[in-house]
Amino acid sequence: MRVRNKPWAAEKLAESTRYVVMEPAEWKGKWEERFGNDHPIHVEIGSGKGQFIVGMAKMHPEINYIGIERQTSVAVMALDKIVEADLPNVQLLNTDGENVADFFADGEVDRVYLNFSDPWPKSKHDKRRLTHANFLKNYEQILVAGGEIHFKTDNQGLFEYSLASFSQYGMTLLEVWLDLHNSDFEGNVMTEYEEKFSSRGSRIYRVEAAFPKKA
Repeated sequence: MRVRNKPWAAEKLAESTRYVVMEPAEWKGKWEERFGNDHPIHVEIGSGKGQFIVGMAKMHPEINYIGIERQTSVAVMALDKIVEADLPNVQLLNTDGENVADFFADGEVDRVYLNFSDPWPKSKHDKRRLTHANFLKNYEQILVAGGEIHFKTDNQGLFEYSLASFSQYGMTLLEVWLDLHNSDFEGNVMTEYEEKFSSRGSRIYRVEAAFPKKA
């Protein structure tokens, strides 16, 4: 995602303490206190400009959402959407999603969303893909037993890789959509990327996968 640098973005994020958590590790194991309730927590890694997480938060006020976006100039655009919608059930982290286990206690999260992640198409870069086993291990750690990953992409190669990665890790593929927008799936909230790609005729792939329930 190429976005013009906004030199003022970091300061704006730092000042927006109602919605932006600058030191997320300090809230590890205490996110119920941050939200003021014990609602389920859903985390989107790579929340971009915020369209998905804001749309989900509007649709599901009974769920707490946390968006993680490492690019400061992009995160500030997500912040604008959150502020405009005045949503009490959304928090934003301007940090790298690779470190989720540093921000959440074991079993503190109920669901992880991965939307249009960087495909890293070269095979030598496979460990950078957010559906690689190294990342799955971190997600499993922070998720409740049997917790789910919901993954969307327009990249067929990444989708096929991810299905294999989930299966090899021992996850259960609950639902698979090979052409989401031409299916009977209801309640889809599109990201900015999704709108752009689908308008060009690109097929959108989606999967819901669950980690094994621990005995």
